Amino acid sequence: MAMRGVVERPSGLLYRDGLISPDEESALLGRFSQLEMSPLVLHGVPSRRLTRAFGVGYDFDTRGTTEVDPIPEYLLELRDRAAELGGAPSESFEEALVTLYPPGATISWHRDVPTFGRIVVGVSLASSCVMRFQRTAAGGERRVFEQPLLPRSAYVLAGAARWAWQHSIRAVREERWSVTFRQLAERS
Repeated sequence: MAMRGVVERPSGLLYRDGLISPDEESALLGRFSQLEMSPLVLHGVPSRRLTRAFGVGYDFDTRGTTEVDPIPEYLLELRDRAAELGGAPSESFEEALVTLYPPGATISWHRDVPTFGRIVVGVSLASSCVMRFQRTAAGGERRVFEQPLLPRSAYVLAGAARWAWQHSIRAVREERWSVTFRQLAERS
């Protein structure tokens, strides 16, 4: 189903194909297949997505951060590239969230919680999807945009794309993985 509204690219959205090579993607997917993952639980309901947070975790019930394992060595180079794309120091990205989307998994409309900082960088792996964006402009007019996310690509949410627009992902057709790097608000 196509989105309805006036098409407008979100200010602060940056997209780049080919952030990593196919060999690098394969190595990461091999590492991820060994991870212990848990369903993401929102309002007491487990989603189809499985996640593993490193560096900093987030608890949706308490709306606060939690202590988790440090970001592993094998994600540090990816974090460096994500940080360069986002225009921020690598160390400022304190969370690395690895997510597995089995076929049929979605992300509903949302903005990343304010606990996280000014810049969010996501890296897509294994299969493509479309990230959808929406906001309501002055006068109540709906603004929309769709950004295809290819395997090995990355996107940056900053400025209005981070704070004024909601984003979502429709049900994926094939298994998809992502790594999302976030800053903490009080430190970004």
